[in-house]
Amino acid sequence: MTHTLTVLVENTPGVLARVAGLFSRRGFNIDSLAVGRSEDPGISRMTIVVEGDDQILEQVTKQLHKLVDVIKISDVTRDDFVDRELVMIKVNTESSTRGEIMQLVDIFRARIVDVGPKTLTIEVTGYESKINAFENSLRPFGIIEMVRTGKVAMLRGFRSTTLNNNHKKEDTNSG
Repeated sequence: MTHTLTVLVENTPGVLARVAGLFSRRGFNIDSLAVGRSEDPGISRMTIVVEGDDQILEQVTKQLHKLVDVIKISDVTRDDFVDRELVMIKVNTESSTRGEIMQLVDIFRARIVDVGPKTLTIEVTGYESKINAFENSLRPFGIIEMVRTGKVAMLRGFRSTTLNNNHKKEDTNSG
């Protein structure tokens, strides 16, 4: 099963390496990892997508809690959450294909962010399935370069994966 974890960590050097290393030592491949500052500049939020069964993931979560810089872990997999991913794709284009590519950009609500003599660089955000469909639509034109951010996720509504006022370590799984 694929799990989506949100992990709040102290914004300190080396914390990303320690968290990624823990997954690596346990034999987990991280499918997606996105990290950035949260609403509190001293705290970063990681969104980690990983494949594994519930029991093994519970063990990894317990090990994550032992890391000094980890503040809070939430497995939002079974919760109602919003997720997005960003991709930038540089695609080959000739004058004869530019119009067709621009139609795809419109259909997928993407944006052209750079125009070269024989290339277009396009960005699009959305669910993983939308990103995959857009990528597959551009493949016949020749993708030169591509970068994906990985998934970012947030619970819907008033529930939150952010800190409570006391900033203590805690684990909130589904609820």
